[in-house]
Amino acid sequence: MRSRTPDRLCAEAVDVARAATVEAAGPESVGEHLGVAAEGDRVVTHYFACTEPAYRGWRWATTLARASRAKAVTIDETVLLPGAEAILAPEWVPWSDRLRPGDMGPGDLLPTEADDLRLEPGWTGDDEPPAGEPGAEVEDEAVDIVVPSVAMIGSIAGQLGLGRPRVLSRYGLHAAADRWDEQFGPKSPMAQAAPANCVSCGFLVPIAGSLSQAFGICANEFSPADGHLVSLGYGCGGHSEAAVMPRPPQPAPMVLDELHDTDPMALHAAAAADGASAVSDRSAMDDGSAMDSADPDGGGGEDNGRP
Repeated sequence: MRSRTPDRLCAEAVDVARAATVEAAGPESVGEHLGVAAEGDRVVTHYFACTEPAYRGWRWATTLARASRAKAVTIDETVLLPGAEAILAPEWVPWSDRLRPGDMGPGDLLPTEADDLRLEPGWTGDDEPPAGEPGAEVEDEAVDIVVPSVAMIGSIAGQLGLGRPRVLSRYGLHAAADRWDEQFGPKSPMAQAAPANCVSCGFLVPIAGSLSQAFGICANEFSPADGHLVSLGYGCGGHSEAAVMPRPPQPAPMVLDELHDTDPMALHAAAAADGASAVSDRSAMDDGSAMDSADPDGGGGEDNGRP
Protein backbone atom coordinates (compact mmCIF):
# COMPACT_ATOMS: atom_id res chain seq x y z
CA MET A 1 0.00 0.00 0.00
CA ARG A 2 1.42 3.36 -1.06
CA SER A 3 1.96 5.88 1.74
CA ARG A 4 -0.10 9.02 1.58
CA THR A 5 1.69 12.33 1.02
CA PRO A 6 0.85 14.98 3.63
CA ASP A 7 -0.94 18.09 2.45
CA ARG A 8 1.62 20.82 1.82
CA LEU A 9 -0.22 23.71 3.49
CA CYS A 10 -1.13 21.65 6.55
CA ALA A 11 2.38 20.22 6.83
CA GLU A 12 3.95 23.68 6.69
CA ALA A 13 1.67 25.01 9.45
CA VAL A 14 4.03 23.94 12.24
CA ASP A 15 3.62 27.22 14.11
CA VAL A 16 -0.16 26.88 14.07
CA ALA A 17 0.06 23.35 15.44
CA ARG A 18 2.56 24.38 18.13
CA ALA A 19 0.40 27.29 19.24
CA ALA A 20 -2.59 24.99 19.58
CA THR A 21 -0.51 22.45 21.51
CA VAL A 22 0.89 25.08 23.87
CA GLU A 23 -2.59 26.42 24.50
CA ALA A 24 -3.85 22.95 25.41
CA ALA A 25 -0.87 21.61 27.40
CA GLY A 26 1.09 24.65 28.53
CA PRO A 27 4.43 25.97 27.28
CA GLU A 28 6.45 23.97 29.83
CA SER A 29 5.07 20.63 28.55
CA VAL A 30 5.69 21.01 24.80
CA GLY A 31 9.06 20.15 23.33
CA GLU A 32 10.53 20.01 19.86
CA HIS A 33 8.66 19.16 16.69
CA LEU A 34 9.03 15.44 15.98
CA GLY A 35 7.38 15.12 12.59
CA VAL A 36 4.18 15.10 10.63
CA ALA A 37 1.97 12.29 9.33
CA ALA A 38 -0.90 12.28 6.85
CA GLU A 39 -4.24 11.12 8.25
CA GLY A 40 -6.32 11.66 5.10
CA ASP A 41 -6.94 14.07 2.28
CA ARG A 42 -5.84 17.50 3.53
CA VAL A 43 -5.64 16.14 7.11
CA VAL A 44 -2.25 15.87 8.87
CA THR A 45 -1.04 15.38 12.43
CA HIS A 46 1.95 17.21 13.91
CA TYR A 47 3.85 15.49 16.73
CA PHE A 48 5.67 17.36 19.50
CA ALA A 49 7.78 15.93 22.28
CA CYS A 50 6.28 15.84 25.77
CA THR A 51 8.64 17.24 28.40
CA GLU A 52 6.64 16.08 31.42
CA PRO A 53 8.86 13.80 33.58
CA ALA A 54 5.95 11.44 34.27
CA TYR A 55 5.25 10.93 30.55
CA ARG A 56 8.60 9.89 29.18
CA GLY A 57 8.25 8.61 25.63
CA TRP A 58 4.84 10.24 25.11
CA ARG A 59 4.19 12.91 22.50
CA TRP A 60 1.64 15.57 21.76
CA ALA A 61 -0.38 15.10 18.57
CA THR A 62 -2.18 18.05 17.01
CA THR A 63 -4.30 17.37 13.93
CA LEU A 64 -4.84 20.04 11.29
CA ALA A 65 -7.25 20.00 8.37
CA ARG A 66 -8.00 22.14 5.34
CA ALA A 67 -11.14 22.39 3.26
CA SER A 68 -11.03 21.78 -0.46
CA ARG A 69 -9.70 24.79 -2.43
CA ALA A 70 -9.13 26.68 0.83
CA LYS A 71 -5.85 28.03 2.14
CA ALA A 72 -6.90 28.45 5.76
CA VAL A 73 -5.86 25.63 8.11
CA THR A 74 -8.27 24.44 10.81
CA ILE A 75 -7.28 22.88 14.15
CA ASP A 76 -9.09 19.61 14.83
CA GLU A 77 -7.78 18.31 18.15
CA THR A 78 -4.77 17.99 20.44
CA VAL A 79 -4.14 14.76 22.34
CA LEU A 80 -1.32 13.07 24.23
CA LEU A 81 -0.35 9.73 22.67
CA PRO A 82 2.21 7.10 23.72
CA GLY A 83 5.28 6.66 21.59
CA ALA A 84 7.52 3.67 20.99
CA GLU A 85 9.38 4.20 24.29
CA ALA A 86 6.36 5.15 26.38
CA ILE A 87 5.79 3.38 29.69
CA LEU A 88 2.31 1.85 29.60
CA ALA A 89 0.30 -0.13 32.09
CA PRO A 90 -0.09 -3.84 31.36
CA GLU A 91 -3.13 -4.99 29.48
CA TRP A 92 -6.15 -5.20 31.75
CA VAL A 93 -7.18 -8.72 32.68
CA PRO A 94 -10.55 -9.50 34.33
CA TRP A 95 -10.37 -10.60 37.94
CA SER A 96 -11.76 -14.03 37.13
CA ASP A 97 -8.92 -14.63 34.64
CA ARG A 98 -6.27 -12.92 36.76
CA LEU A 99 -6.45 -15.32 39.70
CA ARG A 100 -3.91 -18.12 39.67
CA PRO A 101 -3.37 -21.13 41.91
CA GLY A 102 -1.39 -20.14 44.98
CA ASP A 103 -2.57 -16.50 45.02
CA MET A 104 -4.89 -17.03 47.96
CA GLY A 105 -3.65 -15.94 51.37
CA PRO A 106 -5.01 -16.02 54.91
CA GLY A 107 -8.29 -14.12 55.14
CA ASP A 108 -8.97 -14.07 51.39
CA LEU A 109 -12.37 -15.17 50.09
CA LEU A 110 -12.84 -16.76 46.68
CA PRO A 111 -16.46 -16.49 45.49
CA THR A 112 -17.92 -19.45 43.63
CA GLU A 113 -20.63 -19.29 41.03
CA ALA A 114 -24.06 -20.63 41.94
CA ASP A 115 -23.84 -22.98 38.95
CA ASP A 116 -20.14 -23.82 39.26
CA LEU A 117 -19.37 -26.75 36.98
CA ARG A 118 -17.01 -28.17 39.59
CA LEU A 119 -19.81 -28.56 42.16
CA GLU A 120 -23.09 -30.42 42.22
CA PRO A 121 -25.77 -31.09 44.84
CA GLY A 122 -24.48 -33.53 47.41
CA TRP A 123 -27.72 -35.49 47.70
CA THR A 124 -27.97 -36.75 44.11
CA GLY A 125 -25.32 -39.44 44.40
CA ASP A 126 -24.52 -39.10 40.71
CA ASP A 127 -20.79 -39.19 40.02
CA GLU A 128 -21.19 -38.96 36.25
CA PRO A 129 -21.05 -35.49 34.66
CA PRO A 130 -24.24 -34.32 32.93
CA ALA A 131 -24.54 -34.85 29.21
CA GLY A 132 -23.05 -32.11 27.08
CA GLU A 133 -20.59 -30.90 29.74
CA PRO A 134 -16.79 -31.36 29.83
CA GLY A 135 -15.87 -34.90 30.73
CA ALA A 136 -19.24 -36.34 29.78
CA GLU A 137 -18.11 -37.97 26.54
CA VAL A 138 -15.18 -40.37 26.68
CA GLU A 139 -14.17 -42.52 23.77
CA ASP A 140 -14.40 -46.23 24.32
CA GLU A 141 -10.82 -46.70 23.12
CA ALA A 142 -9.53 -44.45 25.91
CA VAL A 143 -11.05 -46.61 28.65
CA ASP A 144 -9.20 -49.72 29.73
CA ILE A 145 -11.70 -52.20 31.10
CA VAL A 146 -10.11 -54.36 33.78
CA VAL A 147 -12.09 -57.37 34.92
CA PRO A 148 -10.80 -58.43 38.35
CA SER A 149 -10.66 -62.10 39.09
CA VAL A 150 -12.50 -61.88 42.39
CA ALA A 151 -12.59 -65.65 42.69
CA MET A 152 -8.86 -65.83 43.16
CA ILE A 153 -7.55 -65.91 46.71
CA GLY A 154 -4.68 -63.56 45.84
CA SER A 155 -7.08 -60.93 44.47
CA ILE A 156 -9.19 -60.97 47.63
CA ALA A 157 -6.09 -60.76 49.78
CA GLY A 158 -4.88 -57.76 47.79
CA GLN A 159 -8.18 -55.95 48.25
CA LEU A 160 -7.98 -56.49 52.02
CA GLY A 161 -4.36 -55.37 52.20
CA LEU A 162 -3.12 -58.83 53.02
CA GLY A 163 -1.03 -59.05 49.88
CA ARG A 164 1.63 -56.73 51.33
CA PRO A 165 4.25 -58.06 53.67
CA ARG A 166 3.67 -55.22 56.14
CA VAL A 167 1.11 -52.43 56.62
CA LEU A 168 0.98 -49.29 58.76
CA SER A 169 0.63 -49.82 62.44
CA ARG A 170 -1.49 -47.66 64.70
CA TYR A 171 1.61 -45.71 65.67
CA GLY A 172 2.48 -45.17 62.02
CA LEU A 173 -1.01 -43.89 61.30
CA HIS A 174 -0.88 -41.43 64.22
CA ALA A 175 2.58 -40.22 63.22
CA ALA A 176 1.45 -39.61 59.64
CA ALA A 177 -1.68 -37.83 60.86
CA ASP A 178 0.41 -35.54 63.08
CA ARG A 179 2.68 -34.61 60.17
CA TRP A 180 -0.19 -33.91 57.80
CA ASP A 181 -2.00 -31.91 60.45
CA GLU A 182 0.79 -29.32 60.71
CA GLN A 183 0.67 -27.65 57.29
CA PHE A 184 -2.97 -28.25 56.41
CA GLY A 185 -4.49 -28.56 59.85
CA PRO A 186 -6.89 -26.46 61.92
CA LYS A 187 -4.05 -24.55 63.64
CA SER A 188 -2.49 -23.16 60.45
CA PRO A 189 -2.84 -19.41 59.75
CA MET A 190 -4.97 -20.12 56.69
CA ALA A 191 -7.42 -22.21 58.68
CA GLN A 192 -7.61 -19.64 61.47
CA ALA A 193 -8.76 -16.97 59.01
CA ALA A 194 -11.05 -19.25 56.99
CA PRO A 195 -14.83 -18.74 57.08
CA ALA A 196 -15.56 -22.48 57.34
CA ASN A 197 -13.86 -25.85 57.59
CA CYS A 198 -13.16 -28.42 54.90
CA VAL A 199 -15.65 -30.85 56.37
CA SER A 200 -18.48 -28.82 54.78
CA CYS A 201 -16.68 -27.87 51.55
CA GLY A 202 -17.83 -29.26 48.24
CA PHE A 203 -14.26 -29.44 46.93
CA LEU A 204 -13.27 -32.04 49.53
CA VAL A 205 -12.69 -35.51 48.07
CA PRO A 206 -13.26 -38.17 50.74
CA ILE A 207 -10.77 -40.95 51.22
CA ALA A 208 -11.19 -44.50 52.40
CA GLY A 209 -9.61 -46.24 55.32
CA SER A 210 -9.15 -45.42 58.97
CA LEU A 211 -8.04 -41.84 58.24
CA SER A 212 -11.23 -40.97 56.35
CA GLN A 213 -12.78 -39.50 59.51
CA ALA A 214 -9.99 -36.95 59.87
CA PHE A 215 -8.63 -36.18 56.40
CA GLY A 216 -9.64 -35.66 52.81
CA ILE A 217 -8.13 -34.41 49.56
CA CYS A 218 -8.60 -30.81 48.39
CA ALA A 219 -9.76 -30.46 44.77
CA ASN A 220 -9.93 -26.66 44.51
CA GLU A 221 -7.31 -25.57 42.00
CA PHE A 222 -7.13 -22.05 43.48
CA SER A 223 -6.58 -23.27 47.02
CA PRO A 224 -3.02 -23.55 48.36
CA ALA A 225 -3.91 -27.09 49.46
CA ASP A 226 -4.98 -28.28 46.01
CA GLY A 227 -4.07 -31.94 45.57
CA HIS A 228 -2.94 -32.28 49.19
CA LEU A 229 -4.33 -34.30 52.04
CA VAL A 230 -6.02 -31.81 54.37
CA SER A 231 -7.52 -32.11 57.80
CA LEU A 232 -11.28 -31.84 58.03
CA GLY A 233 -10.67 -28.96 60.43
CA TYR A 234 -8.59 -27.09 57.86
CA GLY A 235 -10.10 -24.27 55.83
CA CYS A 236 -9.34 -21.50 53.37
CA GLY A 237 -11.08 -18.72 51.50
CA GLY A 238 -11.83 -21.05 48.61
CA HIS A 239 -14.57 -22.82 50.54
CA SER A 240 -17.41 -23.71 48.19
CA GLU A 241 -20.04 -22.05 50.39
CA ALA A 242 -18.01 -19.13 51.75
CA ALA A 243 -19.07 -16.54 49.18
CA VAL A 244 -21.54 -17.89 46.67
CA MET A 245 -22.30 -15.38 43.92
CA PRO A 246 -26.08 -15.05 43.50
CA ARG A 247 -27.70 -15.80 40.20
CA PRO A 248 -28.99 -12.81 38.24
CA PRO A 249 -32.76 -12.36 38.60
CA GLN A 250 -34.84 -13.81 35.81
CA PRO A 251 -38.00 -11.95 34.81
CA ALA A 252 -41.20 -13.95 35.00
CA PRO A 253 -42.58 -15.06 31.64
CA MET A 254 -45.43 -13.00 30.24
CA VAL A 255 -48.83 -14.63 30.76
CA LEU A 256 -51.59 -14.00 28.22
CA ASP A 257 -55.08 -14.98 29.31
CA GLU A 258 -56.50 -16.95 26.39
CA LEU A 259 -58.98 -19.08 28.37
CA HIS A 260 -61.65 -16.44 28.91
CA ASP A 261 -63.57 -14.43 26.33
CA THR A 262 -62.67 -10.79 26.11
CA ASP A 263 -64.78 -7.91 24.84
CA PRO A 264 -63.01 -5.40 22.63
CA MET A 265 -63.11 -1.83 23.84
CA ALA A 266 -63.01 1.05 21.40
CA LEU A 267 -60.97 3.63 23.22
CA HIS A 268 -61.30 6.31 20.55
CA ALA A 269 -65.10 5.97 20.41
CA ALA A 270 -65.34 6.23 24.17
CA ALA A 271 -63.15 9.31 24.12
CA ALA A 272 -65.38 10.90 21.45
CA ALA A 273 -68.51 10.11 23.49
CA ASP A 274 -66.95 11.62 26.59
CA GLY A 275 -66.07 14.72 24.61
CA ALA A 276 -69.64 15.07 23.27
CA SER A 277 -71.08 14.66 26.78
CA ALA A 278 -68.75 17.31 28.09
CA VAL A 279 -69.83 19.69 25.31
CA SER A 280 -73.53 19.05 26.12
CA ASP A 281 -72.98 19.71 29.81
CA ARG A 282 -71.12 22.91 29.02
CA SER A 283 -73.95 24.07 26.72
CA ALA A 284 -76.54 23.37 29.41
CA MET A 285 -74.54 25.34 31.93
CA ASP A 286 -74.26 28.24 29.49
CA ASP A 287 -78.07 28.23 28.91
CA GLY A 288 -78.72 28.26 32.64
CA SER A 289 -76.37 31.18 33.11
CA ALA A 290 -78.13 33.09 30.34
CA MET A 291 -81.55 32.58 31.96
CA ASP A 292 -80.27 33.74 35.31
CA SER A 293 -78.91 36.87 33.70
CA ALA A 294 -82.26 37.63 31.98
CA ASP A 295 -84.28 37.16 35.21
CA PRO A 296 -82.15 38.22 38.16
CA ASP A 297 -85.07 37.70 40.62
CA GLY A 298 -85.09 34.02 39.77
CA GLY A 299 -88.76 33.86 38.59
CA GLY A 300 -91.30 34.89 35.87
CA GLY A 301 -93.82 37.78 35.92
CA GLU A 302 -96.72 35.62 37.08
CA ASP A 303 -94.97 33.80 39.91
CA ASN A 304 -93.01 36.61 41.57
CA GLY A 305 -95.87 37.65 43.84
CA ARG A 306 -96.27 41.16 42.37
CA PRO A 307 -99.75 42.52 41.45
